[in-house]
Amino acid sequence: MAEVHIIGQIVGASGFPRNSLFCKWGIHTGGAWKLLSGLREGQTQVDHPQLDDVAYWSHPIDVHFATKGLQGWPKLHVQVWHQDSFGRSELYGYGFCHLPSSPGWHMLTCTTWQPLGSWQERLSQLFVGGGPQLLQSDLIYTGADRYRLQTIAAGTVHLELAVLLRHFARYGVEC
Repeated sequence: MAEVHIIGQIVGASGFPRNSLFCKWGIHTGGAWKLLSGLREGQTQVDHPQLDDVAYWSHPIDVHFATKGLQGWPKLHVQVWHQDSFGRSELYGYGFCHLPSSPGWHMLTCTTWQPLGSWQERLSQLFVGGGPQLLQSDLIYTGADRYRLQTIAAGTVHLELAVLLRHFARYGVEC
């Protein structure tokens, strides 16, 4: 089977309204893909930047997949959260990006968005915190019902990834 090895890091995030951010991430693939090694999901540490508004995580990603075809190419989905001084977590954004299909070193930016909610939910969020969240997290990376959501733009997650392809020509898989 053809193999894809993705090595790199979630560098950090910028453009969010507050500091003290962490990121939950996962990689979604189609049915013809098999995880050979590495973790399909994870979470970064909380970063408390003191000088600027950029959160640096430098969280490693190292996954190795085998596949029979290109359908269902891996997608990285992220959730950026803010942690306040009391340890409460508040969602700041969802996002996803298609992982590169060409071999080499890639610098990616993953734009995030946040569900808007009704005016009552926004008012409650202003005074109490929290806010609307997705009930089904697969809406992040599938376009099935995402068009129904009202969202606002959030910040950006920065990634550095190296993609290695192996045995694609041998098994007749063309990129």
